[in-house]
Amino acid sequence: MSTETGFPSLDHLASRVREEQLLAPLWPEGRGIALIDQTKLPFAQEILQITTAAEMAAAIREMKVRGSGAIGCAGAMGAYLAVRNAPGQPESWNERVQLLREARPTAVALRRAVDEVLDAARAAAEPVAAAATAAAGFVERQLEMERAIGRHGAAAIPDGATVLTHCHSGALAGAGYGGRALSVIRGAVESGKQIQVIAQETRPYFQGARITAWELFQLGIPVTLITDGMSGAMMETGRVDVCVVGSDRLAINGDLANKVGTYLVALAAREHDVPFYTATTRYNVDAGCRSGKDIPIEFRSAGEVLTIHDRPITVEGVPALYPAFDITPAGLLTGIVTEGGLFNKPFEEKLRWLLAPEAEG
Repeated sequence: MSTETGFPSLDHLASRVREEQLLAPLWPEGRGIALIDQTKLPFAQEILQITTAAEMAAAIREMKVRGSGAIGCAGAMGAYLAVRNAPGQPESWNERVQLLREARPTAVALRRAVDEVLDAARAAAEPVAAAATAAAGFVERQLEMERAIGRHGAAAIPDGATVLTHCHSGALAGAGYGGRALSVIRGAVESGKQIQVIAQETRPYFQGARITAWELFQLGIPVTLITDGMSGAMMETGRVDVCVVGSDRLAINGDLANKVGTYLVALAAREHDVPFYTATTRYNVDAGCRSGKDIPIEFRSAGEVLTIHDRPITVEGVPALYPAFDITPAGLLTGIVTEGGLFNKPFEEKLRWLLAPEAEG
């Protein structure tokens, strides 16, 4: 397939991925979007060719691309494909992207990315070019946000620290630099600090074991793997100096929705006086949610808990539950690292400033 897309904005983005050697989850390629199937990592790197919004929605829903930043980027590129595949049918665009909007209901960045691209297309005389520019612009902004999160978050990590993180909030969960949490870790390392990381494996998809550990290994950052039930023991025995996690959605008061298990890490951190930070961008802050009680929690198939690689792990007939996210109250957070700075409590006024147009500069 030709790598040229026919649109300068998309070609520039693809070139940037190659030249900066970014760990990008997806990138423009020819008439489609190349996407790393994250369910196959770390033992195989399979590249999927996505050519429709429906295919992108399926990739998101099936966890082939995941992480709040990456999901936003996928939504932007999926909306571009919806416009490109029906340039003269604007009345069909909403229908074509509906599956995208619904693919991961807790991830607010997904809906915002789709709407941003469609709004640009509707307002333009050449909608496909406008959609391409808007989609590429969304991803480029994500990259710059990740670098800014790294710069601001480095201040929260002491030299010589051991950092505990949960799930995967890294380059493949973002636009290619470090996503959310790993941007903080990467920023600390690039500032000259010597740190090491403890990564939780993250059942049932094992994102921490398969992807977080793999990314850190690629970057040369020392990493140790633990199971999800070990974080309290690690903190009780003094093995953790600071916790940093990502974010799928923040209520305007600072309540955090992140991968299920985050709440337990935060509780253990409070008990043992370990600072606990989340890293996020304005795209993950939902001013329409007054608190975590307003954030919808996605429940996934029980079968994902009952099996590993399609093999059962318990007796037939035992039920299971899989809430994909939990809510960590803002009171358990030491701070929120954003592209606009490191925010301390209280959070609401600072998060509203982050959402304001003047904060974009």
